[in-house]
Amino acid sequence: MRAHPMVGDSVIAVMLLLIDVAFFLTVGAVPEEANAEPAPSVGWYVALPVDLAMVLPLVFRRKHPLAVAYALLVLGAVHANLQLGLSSLVASCIGVYSVVVYVGRKHGAVYLALMIVGSVAQLVVQGRQDWLVNSIVAVLLVAFSWLLGEFVGARRAYQAEVEARLHLLETERDQATRIAVGEERSRIARELHDVVAHAVSVIVVQADGASYAIRSQPDVAERAVRTISETGRSALAELRRLLDVLRDEDGGGEPRLPQPNAAELAELTERVRAAGLPVRLELDGDLADLPAGVSLGVYRIVQESLTNTLKHAGKGARAEVRIRRSDDSVHVEVSDDGAGRARALVSTPGAESRGGNGLIGMRERANVFGGTMAAGPSPGGGWVVRATLPVRLAT
Repeated sequence: MRAHPMVGDSVIAVMLLLIDVAFFLTVGAVPEEANAEPAPSVGWYVALPVDLAMVLPLVFRRKHPLAVAYALLVLGAVHANLQLGLSSLVASCIGVYSVVVYVGRKHGAVYLALMIVGSVAQLVVQGRQDWLVNSIVAVLLVAFSWLLGEFVGARRAYQAEVEARLHLLETERDQATRIAVGEERSRIARELHDVVAHAVSVIVVQADGASYAIRSQPDVAERAVRTISETGRSALAELRRLLDVLRDEDGGGEPRLPQPNAAELAELTERVRAAGLPVRLELDGDLADLPAGVSLGVYRIVQESLTNTLKHAGKGARAEVRIRRSDDSVHVEVSDDGAGRARALVSTPGAESRGGNGLIGMRERANVFGGTMAAGPSPGGGWVVRATLPVRLAT
């Protein structure tokens, strides 16, 4: 019935038609003086088409409720005047219900007023002695139909509101899922960039050095090859860790191995020194109790800055890393001398693009924690990266 509502309406129409046909046959077969109700004054060839026309619009009452209601009003007047049964009264009540539920109260009130006036006028014109009782019964039936329509209409409105809210919640959930997936993809992309860019830069520098020293300085070449091997293994372990994060379905996306932090900066600078870039590390303050995210951010910013120095500063460059911890923030400064080459005091267009995606990743890391990051050429030559990250994250 819910999937095909016209079937249910058709069943109602057929039942009313059978009741009217039974009324016509029963009342017409009894002598008039014994009838409690007046016998139909027309033949079956008139009564049957009128009965059929009376109930047929009910089949379409859901698709065209207002048009069907007024058609029932007109046909009901003809049906009631011919005294052919109960279809006119029942169909009129169904018309009131349909208008209230599917159209609205305003149209329902107009329709109800017209129907009551027409019914009372019809009873008075017919001159029946029980017109007052019949009018009261008709009004009560119509009022019941109105109240039933109000109840069903309210239920339908409530159900529509619930469905709309459920749809909104599902949309918000899907949107939140997409945002979370995007953030996780961005985090993993930053991690991959930091790991791969740093490792590949070290490997390239060491490989170039080994190729030059392999004949004249075999010991230096051997150390370079050893550094390449260690850097490759470290990068491979990092990549496996990130792949474990992607494959982990039960771990909530948490890495299975600890991520690097600010306490490992000395080890990082040592690896960069082994790659051929002299680095001076200066630490001011305790970095051991930094929040895990801030500590990782400091490590990655220093790592990316030194990687850019390896790639762009040139042979003979030197770098300095200064980390200063205050009560409420950590200040990071990584600078290089550009191998002694002076730069213009005014940056040229595109100078800020050094490092490419690396600068974007560093800036995003700082912004995530409510910090700031700036990078650009030093007035006396070289490149400098400055970042400030708050120690106490906003809650």
